[in-house]
Amino acid sequence: MEKRKYFFAADLGATSGRTIIGSINEGKFELEEVTRFPNNLIEQGGHFYWDIYALYFEIIKGLKEVARRGLEIASIGIDTWGVDFVFVGDDKAIFRNPRAYRDPITFEAMDDYLEHVVSKEEVYHVTGIQFLNFNSIFQLYAMRKEDNSAFRHAKKILFVPDALSWMLTGKEVCEYTIASTSQLLNPRTKQLDERLLSSIGLTKDMFGKMVMPGTQIGVLTDEVQKMTGLGAVPVIAVAGHDTGSAVAAVPAKNPQFAYLSSGTWSLMGIETKDAIINDLSYERNFTNEGGIEGTTRFLKNICGMWLYERCRKEWPEEVRQLSHPELQGSAMQVEAFRSIINPDDAVFANPSSMIEAIQQYCRDTQQPVPETPAEICRCIFDSLALRYRQVFGWLKEFADFDLNVLHIIGGGSLNKYLNQFTADSLGVEVLAGPQEGTAIGNIMLQAQAAGDVSDIWQMRQIIANSIELVAYHPTTDSSAWDAAYERYLTITKS
Repeated sequence: MEKRKYFFAADLGATSGRTIIGSINEGKFELEEVTRFPNNLIEQGGHFYWDIYALYFEIIKGLKEVARRGLEIASIGIDTWGVDFVFVGDDKAIFRNPRAYRDPITFEAMDDYLEHVVSKEEVYHVTGIQFLNFNSIFQLYAMRKEDNSAFRHAKKILFVPDALSWMLTGKEVCEYTIASTSQLLNPRTKQLDERLLSSIGLTKDMFGKMVMPGTQIGVLTDEVQKMTGLGAVPVIAVAGHDTGSAVAAVPAKNPQFAYLSSGTWSLMGIETKDAIINDLSYERNFTNEGGIEGTTRFLKNICGMWLYERCRKEWPEEVRQLSHPELQGSAMQVEAFRSIINPDDAVFANPSSMIEAIQQYCRDTQQPVPETPAEICRCIFDSLALRYRQVFGWLKEFADFDLNVLHIIGGGSLNKYLNQFTADSLGVEVLAGPQEGTAIGNIMLQAQAAGDVSDIWQMRQIIANSIELVAYHPTTDSSAWDAAYERYLTITKS
């Protein structure tokens, strides 16, 4: 009997990480979680850091476990959150743990850079990336201004998944999808832009060689082989940005779809051949991030379940003990559209109290103030569905094809209430799943590098064969949603 071949994925999020093994058999995939671990922010000296060595240790720990089981690992792939990076010195050592994107040093950096260095319009028309204060370009600018010693002495700058791959292989690369989150990459040339690099005192040779998803970076070093008990296993540059891997796992039948990667953040977009960079995309702050097989992920970040997660932490213990279905089910019993917010208003970015921020927003817009957990939850879900409708409408304007279906992937694909609201609000079919999109995309890209799948559409067919999608269709009176949307537009413009 032929021994099964496994692919090893390290899937690292901003709060937790996992190592997972996956295999493909008879046109279907199987996944198994090997380890799970926290990814803790470290606060020290007024700054926030990631513990890169702890993440490396956890990957090694996962590799040791698969070696202990005697499993045949064909390759390894790493995906993480975007924008953050590691400084490496000329002695091939990491200077210090990398700053986290939540570090307060970036709060004023974006406006300062755009006012005094390169104009907002020029930055956007070069990169096509939406403006977020924590984008890599603004982090690096802030570090230069503070005369950060690691910045000053760095010989190489590696984005987080590339840094972890380097720790495993000793090979320095700059993977395209993760580099695209930096606001330093030109999607037309698919290279880092020398003008923007120069504006913050950097050069292109300070980064690794640009590689596309599916490229072999190298093999495990002798040191890692000895630690793990594995051989010279290849490490593959998957879509290093976790959303890039997740979108690769959308089980679409054809290119005419929109996706919503639903979790703490909601990322809604379309997959396009070329970047969409024009005055309208600039005005609406859409972003063009790198996808697989040369595609572009044209999308917009929406403040997703962050609102709900923050409120849940503030509610009394007896409310927090309720399951998500119990709490959300109670929200379905209260009046619809009683209170509406703009989920992306700046007041919800990181308030000291999310509950108070929501309530104050409603007071300021002369609406009934939600008081109970059920009322607040209903306000959040109604408002997210209305924001999704707004962004979906904009996507229909940008797309050169008809949009009649929305695929929801990620943890939010399990939220049956919000999924149904989304179908009702948008007036289109919503297909939910898979939940584990990022890990699946990571593994599928490794399978493609191994020659086990041919292209993105075979990947998506295997995924569709392996999971049961849940379909949601518009069911309620569309006039109620139409009226609520008009209210939303009036409220959010006020």
